[in-house]
Amino acid sequence: MQKEGQSTIEMVGHQGAWTLFRYKTDPKKAKVLQGRQLSWTGLRKFAREGFYKGSTITYKKSILSDIDLQCYENNHAHRTEEMDVERLLVRRGQPFSVVLQCTEHIPQIPDHQLNLILHLGKNNEVVLKVLDSEQDHGKWWFSQRNAQGEVMLTLHSPADAPVGLYSMTVVLLSADGQILEQTEPQTFYLLFNPWCKDDSVYLPSEELLQEYILNENGILYQGSWDDITTVSWNFGQFEKDVVDICFEVLDNSPAAMKNSEMDIVNRASPVYVSRTITAMVNANDDRGVVSGRWDGEYGDGVAPTHWTGSVPILRRWSEGGGQKVRYGQCWVFTGVACTVLRCLGIPTRCITNYSSAHDTDANISVDYLVNDQLESVSEGRKDSIWNYHCWVESWMKRDDLPEGYNEWQVLDPTPQERSDGVFCCGPCPVRAVKEGEVGLKYDTPFVFSEVNADLIVWIVHPDGERSQVSQNSKMIGRNISTKSVYGDFREDITANYKYPEGSMKEREVYKKAGRQVGQKNESPGELELFIKHAPAIHGTDFDVIIEVYNAGREDTDAKLTVMSNAITYNSIHRGECQRKTTSLTVPAHKAHKEVLRLQYDHYGSCVSEHHMIRVTALLQPTDQDNIILQEVNIPLKMPALHIKIIGNAIVSRKLTAHISFTNPLPVSLQGGVFTVEGAGLTEAREIKTHGKIEPGQAVTVKFSFKPTRAGLRKLLVDFDSDRLRDVKGEASIIVRTKKRNMNAVSEI
Repeated sequence: MQKEGQSTIEMVGHQGAWTLFRYKTDPKKAKVLQGRQLSWTGLRKFAREGFYKGSTITYKKSILSDIDLQCYENNHAHRTEEMDVERLLVRRGQPFSVVLQCTEHIPQIPDHQLNLILHLGKNNEVVLKVLDSEQDHGKWWFSQRNAQGEVMLTLHSPADAPVGLYSMTVVLLSADGQILEQTEPQTFYLLFNPWCKDDSVYLPSEELLQEYILNENGILYQGSWDDITTVSWNFGQFEKDVVDICFEVLDNSPAAMKNSEMDIVNRASPVYVSRTITAMVNANDDRGVVSGRWDGEYGDGVAPTHWTGSVPILRRWSEGGGQKVRYGQCWVFTGVACTVLRCLGIPTRCITNYSSAHDTDANISVDYLVNDQLESVSEGRKDSIWNYHCWVESWMKRDDLPEGYNEWQVLDPTPQERSDGVFCCGPCPVRAVKEGEVGLKYDTPFVFSEVNADLIVWIVHPDGERSQVSQNSKMIGRNISTKSVYGDFREDITANYKYPEGSMKEREVYKKAGRQVGQKNESPGELELFIKHAPAIHGTDFDVIIEVYNAGREDTDAKLTVMSNAITYNSIHRGECQRKTTSLTVPAHKAHKEVLRLQYDHYGSCVSEHHMIRVTALLQPTDQDNIILQEVNIPLKMPALHIKIIGNAIVSRKLTAHISFTNPLPVSLQGGVFTVEGAGLTEAREIKTHGKIEPGQAVTVKFSFKPTRAGLRKLLVDFDSDRLRDVKGEASIIVRTKKRNMNAVSEI
C-alpha cells in the first residue's frame, strides 16, 4: 500500500496483525503510534483518513508466529494435570519446554538471537531476564533446539523462585541488540515443588506426597478424646479455578496491598507464604476468607457445620470480591487452609488435638474458677479447654531457625490470639513443642500450652477466698490425630508433640518451658469420683451414672452436685439441661451410685450444633478438704445418610444418586435441605424436601450428575433442617475414563 510522499513507515506482521516499529522521517508521529497493532483493514483505514498522507508504507512478514506452551505434556510431567491441561502450571526447580513456532527459519547468531523476558505480579512489578545459558545456579535460564520452522525452548527455574503467575515474552534481537519483534505475552503459574530435592518443601516419600499434595479428599476428626468421630472433607485443590483463587488470597494480604513487589519476592519462602495463609484464611484483620462465629447465631450466613468442603467457600469469597464468607469454626479454617497450601505445592495435613487448651494469659496453665454451685466466676478473658481443636501441619525446611527444626510445622488459621499484631499462628516446629523450646518462632508457647498445659480448678467461696481443688497434668493434649496415608483411618501422633505423661523427660521439658510442676493431689484422698455413660443417641433419653467410691476404713459423709449443660465443641455453654444435688453417706470400701437421666425434652431445646453434653460432678466431703471435681463430655450420636449410586461411573456419563434419611427425633422436622458436592464429580448443589418429616419417617431424594475427572472420588452429602442439622453421608466412587473407540482407529 503506497501513498504519495517521502515518509516511510516500516511494519512487521504478527498473526494477522501489523505492528508499527518506526518512522523513517517523522519521529513525532512515530512516538504517537509506536507499538500499536492494527489489522490490515485498520491500517488501510488509517491511510484513507489521511493519517499517513504523503507517506510510503512498507511492511515485512513476522518470523515469530506463536508459542505452544505444551500444557498437556508439561502439566503431566509436573503433576498438575488434575488442575488443568488447557493452561500451563509448573513446579519450580524442574525444567519445562515450550515450542516457538516460526513462519520461517530464524537467521543464526550472530545475526539474530532470542531472549526470554518474565514478568511476575498482577501489575508486572518484577521483571526477570532469562539467561541463555546456566551462568548462575540460582537464576532462570533456557536452552534452545531448532527444528523445521520451530524452536524448542527449555526453561529452567531455580528451586527457590517466587511462586505466582508469570508472564513470558520471547524477543527476537538483531546483532546490535535492537528488538526486531516479540511474541504476545503468555502466562503460566509456578508452584512449590515437593518432588525437587533443592526445594525447601521437598518431601522424600511418594506415598506421603500422594496424600499430602495430591489427595483431594480428607477426614477431619471431631467428637471427644474417648469417643472420636469423623467428618469427611472435600479439599478440592485441583477443582476449576481454585489455583487462581489461592493466589488471589495471597494478593489480598495486607503485605501485598502495602508493598506488592516485596510481597512477590518473599513468596519464594514457604515460611512466609504459609504464615500469610494462616492470617488470610480467617477474616479478622484483613480481606480474609472466612469469618468465625461460635454463638450459634448464623442467620445472616451459613452454619459452620453445614460445610463439607473448601471449594464453595473459596468460590463464594472470590465471586464476592473478597467479602468474608460467613461462618466458620476451627475445622472449617483448617480445611480451607489445607486446600490452599496443597494447591500451592506445600505438603499439608489436618490435625485434631483433643482436650485442647486455650491459654489466654500465656502462663502455660488453664485456670477454672467456679463457685460451689458449679457456676463459672472467672472474670475477663477466660482460659478454656476445647473438646477438640483442629489445625494443619505443613512440611518445610526452616532456614530461619537453628538446625533440627525442619519438617512438620504447626499452622493454625483459627483466630484465637494475635501474633505480631495479627490473628495468625505458625509456622511452629512440632519438634520445638515436644522439646519445650518455646523461644523459637513462631508462637511456640501458645502451641505448647494447647497440648501440654495443666488444668487447675479453683473453688471461689462466698467471702472471695479461693482454694485449689485439683491440678491435672494429664488431661490436656490427648489422642492428637491425623488421617493415615494408608487409608481412611486415624493415625495417633501424640508422641510427636509430647513425651509420655509423667516420664522424667516430660518433667524436664516442663521446666525448660518455664513452668512450675505442681504437686497438688499427688496422692488421692479416701473418696474417688467417676462418671460413666453408655453411647448416647441424639433424640433419645439416656442415663449417666456417677459413682463415688470410698477407699477409706470409715463411712464418709459428702455432698454431691451433678449438672449437665449443652456446650459447643470449644466449651461455650448453651444452656443448663439438668441439675441434681444429693447428700450421701458412702460406706467404707463401698461405692455409691447416682443416676442422672438425661431426657430429650430437657436437652433438645438447648443442644448446640455440635451435639455435645457436658456432665460435671462436684464432690465435697463433710470432714475433709479433699474436694473432687470431674467432668465428661458426651457426644450425641447422629443418624447417617444412606447413598446409592445408579449407573456406570465414567467421565462425562450421567450417574444418579439416591439419598435416604430417617428422622430420629420425637418431633417433626421442617425445611429439610440436602447439600451435595464432590471433587471431580459435581459442584455444590442443594436439593430441598417438601413438607414436614414426621418422627420415624424416611425420605428419599435423587439427583443426576456427570463426573468430570477419573479416579477414586467421594460424594459428600449434608442434611439440615429446623430442628436437626449436620447430618452427614458419603459415597466413594471409582470413576473411569471413556473407553477408546477402536473402530475409529485407522490402520497404518
